[in-house]
Amino acid sequence: MKFVDWVVKGYDRAAAVKLSRSGINPLVSVFLAARGMTTVDAAREFLREDLSLIADPFLLKDMDAAVERIRAAIRNGERIAVYGDYDVDGMTASCLLACYFRAQGADFEIYIPGRMDEGYGVNNCALEALAARGVSLVVTVDCGITALEEALYAKELGIDLIITDHHECKETLPDALAVVDPKRRDCPYPNKSLAGVGVAFKLVCALERGRDIESLLLQYGDFVAIGTIADVMSVVGENRILIRRGLHALNKKSRPGLRRLMRETCVERRDITTPTIGFVLAPRLNAAGRMGRTSLTVDLLLTESEEEAEQLTLELCSLNNERRELESGIFEEAYTALLEKPPKGPVVLESRGWYQGVMGIVAARIAEQFLFPAVMISVGDDGVGRGSCRSFGSFKMYSALEKCSDLLENFGGHEMAAGLTITEDKIGQFRERIFSYYHETIKIPAVPTLRLDFEVIKPELLTLENVTALERIEPFGNSFLPPFLCMRGAVLNNVIPVGGGKHTKLRILKAGKSFDCICFGRCAEDLGASEGDVVDVAFEPQVNEYRGWRNVQLHIIDIRAHSESF
Repeated sequence: MKFVDWVVKGYDRAAAVKLSRSGINPLVSVFLAARGMTTVDAAREFLREDLSLIADPFLLKDMDAAVERIRAAIRNGERIAVYGDYDVDGMTASCLLACYFRAQGADFEIYIPGRMDEGYGVNNCALEALAARGVSLVVTVDCGITALEEALYAKELGIDLIITDHHECKETLPDALAVVDPKRRDCPYPNKSLAGVGVAFKLVCALERGRDIESLLLQYGDFVAIGTIADVMSVVGENRILIRRGLHALNKKSRPGLRRLMRETCVERRDITTPTIGFVLAPRLNAAGRMGRTSLTVDLLLTESEEEAEQLTLELCSLNNERRELESGIFEEAYTALLEKPPKGPVVLESRGWYQGVMGIVAARIAEQFLFPAVMISVGDDGVGRGSCRSFGSFKMYSALEKCSDLLENFGGHEMAAGLTITEDKIGQFRERIFSYYHETIKIPAVPTLRLDFEVIKPELLTLENVTALERIEPFGNSFLPPFLCMRGAVLNNVIPVGGGKHTKLRILKAGKSFDCICFGRCAEDLGASEGDVVDVAFEPQVNEYRGWRNVQLHIIDIRAHSESF
């Protein structure tokens, strides 16, 4: 993305000095001060990893009823179904519960609906099939909060239904034996940003009450970290601790499938970070769900065989390549059509030729390109469209769908990302309604603005020791973005195309200090600067390691000709 504006927040210098004098690394001190942690107590409170920050699972409404019923089912040898979702959050949540049930010797199965033929969430046909196989208890993960009719049908079939979810709740909750969702209006649980896998983990914590949280995190934390990061949940508070401990678990004892996938993608175990999961592992794990083969990822996550892990990894990576080709083709088609008639509000596109599994990725790319929310709808032969929605700026997508609910067969999700089902004949009305709602609520359209923490005036601050310390305060992500810094008046010494010309390596010089830089997704011709130019660069400082050699590298976010003022 090319940014129109740079906004530099800056920091309280006196506060940064106090933090540094207290023993906090100098670069970390400046960064924390820029993020508003201006006292030593506030900084140390944020940095601490005290497990007491992990709240009591029984604060989740209905948790006691869920625990009692599950324990009875295990005790009585009943068949249990874990009913999940086909994204990474749903699959890791399903596998987490499956591992727990397997350890308890329970009779269970995992059921994840097909993205193409069943769609998202609980459906009656699936419940019928499960009942026919002798299932008497269904535990949902990452879905079910809107399954009002399905909950009633489960009762008719003699199935007890326990819903665990983290999505937005409607006015009426499903009539289930237990509904565990931190977003329930009557739920006192303090962390409303748990991922679906986070709620599943809390269920296991409740079932294992009396067992220390440390051992539970070591056993299941990898699933929690992967699902929470992949679902772009907040990485502050309790989630921060869950992710940090999950990353520790991944580095300490990877499962065979994850270990093989990391090896295939050239990820060393010591390099597993939030970006590693978000940009390397999660897209590949997600490919199975997008391409209608969720069992591939589930089997990979659960296998205990090295040989099976290798075979599944190769299949998954091949499937991911197919996903990329499909996504690129659909994006180019949509992008070309929109260039002919540029949008003036939310983009709503539909087609019978589009592969539904990649609609979410394409919607996100379209929103980023045209700076408007995007809804991509794949219409089936039955005239029913399944769409993925992505917001842009401050537009609240879930609220918009609520305003259009009379036109939709079903919908669910968050304010930034959601899904919907709609009949083809109502798409036109939906397009008009969401267009009107956008212009009623958004008076000033969002422009690409790059928000930077502070300007690095003294380049000597970016030492290997300091940047290493900054990386160690991970995780970064939603609600706690990575450190975005800038340096002004640097000389661009070298410009080297890499990756077949798709990316560019740079070297810049400022105040006698030189830095290697990498600019992904921007070829040399698109930099807007040439060797010898004086430039301003916005970047994320990183430690680059290659063949045992470690050095500071600046990951360039944006570059422009030097300006005396922002």
